[in-house]
Amino acid sequence: MIDEYLENIVITLHANNGWPIRKISRELSISRSRIRRMLQSNTALRDKPTEVNIPVKTHRASKLDPYKDFVVSLMEKHPKITAQRVFEHLVEKGYDGGISICRYLVRALRGAGSKEPIKMVETDPGQLAVHDWSDYNICFTENVKKEKVTFFSYILGYSRRQYIAVVDDKTQQTLFRSLIAAFIYMDGVPREIRADNQKACVDHWEPGRPVFNRKYLEFATWYRFTPKTISPRRPVENLKIERPFWYLELSFLNGREFKDREDLKNQLQEWLTQVNDVRIHGTTKKRPIDLYTEEHPYQQTLPTAHFDTALITHKVVNQESCIYWESYQYVVPPKYMFELCCVRITADHMMVYAPTGEQIACHPLAEKGRKERYVGDHKRSQNKPELSVVDVIHRLESFSPDMAEYIEQIKRHNPTSWRHHLRRLLALRVNYRVEDILVAVRRASGYKVFESGAIERFLENNSEPRYSIKLTFKPNDNE
Repeated sequence: MIDEYLENIVITLHANNGWPIRKISRELSISRSRIRRMLQSNTALRDKPTEVNIPVKTHRASKLDPYKDFVVSLMEKHPKITAQRVFEHLVEKGYDGGISICRYLVRALRGAGSKEPIKMVETDPGQLAVHDWSDYNICFTENVKKEKVTFFSYILGYSRRQYIAVVDDKTQQTLFRSLIAAFIYMDGVPREIRADNQKACVDHWEPGRPVFNRKYLEFATWYRFTPKTISPRRPVENLKIERPFWYLELSFLNGREFKDREDLKNQLQEWLTQVNDVRIHGTTKKRPIDLYTEEHPYQQTLPTAHFDTALITHKVVNQESCIYWESYQYVVPPKYMFELCCVRITADHMMVYAPTGEQIACHPLAEKGRKERYVGDHKRSQNKPELSVVDVIHRLESFSPDMAEYIEQIKRHNPTSWRHHLRRLLALRVNYRVEDILVAVRRASGYKVFESGAIERFLENNSEPRYSIKLTFKPNDNE
């Protein structure tokens, strides 16, 4: 058995200190012949060229050897077959071994675990920026309850300078507002911006290329950048944005307490400028704020007017003379009840426009958790605002020329309650589209049914409502 430590002492005493073999033998109590063998072996190894001996792995016989061809053919026929199913087939063939070596064979044949090397591509100044979202559960000290918080991150590819913001959701409007805030923070726009395959940016993939969302393309054209995305199921292509989220967890979220969301936003802003901007980056070995000084002149300048991120939609004014939006009622003048009005919703306000185009209401959006469901001056009185019967008939007839005949039939078959049926029929416009109401009316007319309840039941069973919950309003039958 070779004693490397003893051999080292013998060699060094003889070569460096000049001890003779006899003295080494006497001092270390080993035979002179053994010492000679050590010296001769060391000299021989030092005087001849080094030869690299690669050990060859010997193949041991396995119980699976007779079944390997069967397993190969089975996996060719069923590429996604599991090791458990392969094992069950082998047992049927007479295999009496364990499942572990079966798993090793399946893994080896499938090539599991092999990965492509990660390539970090550096970009020129002002060429590329990347953005993404990340969710975290944060416990606020104010209510000692964990809440889901979404962070938006935007990072410049050359300098690694980063903008991070706390957002309420991941909608396209929020994305646009966050990107605009990032452009203003960085005082410029890069030539390319890359994102993952989120719906706000990419509608779907066609063979070999992404189909970007039309609104996102309009936004990109406004700021004159080329939209980019990563390949599906290839997150390693987005490491420049994924890795900084890890640093956010490590340096910012770790070991800090936050009273509420506002306190979180304030501490985040302070951390961005006092910590994240001035740290030494692990890849560039420089401070992001210093490289940003070099990158800033290469960015595109911001336009004078920013992209309009407001959501424009159309809503029917309900019988409470309100526009329903995200569980709150926004008050509009009573004369516009059941009218289809254009609604423009910004980050903090809602503007309502009459069918003729003039603005009829403007309200700040309700804060989250607000108990009062009405936004605006909503006066509750015994005499609820209502439309006259003449106005109700006029609005129903504007649906389609067919409505005039159906209105006459309702009057003829319901001589005492026809006003109730007409008002209730008009109120259906709050929950359903005019086209769906007309289909129900024609069907009811064909079956000679002239009452509003039947039309409402038909719409409930066959039509998709405007809202996720049904808005019910009892019409006032008083003239």
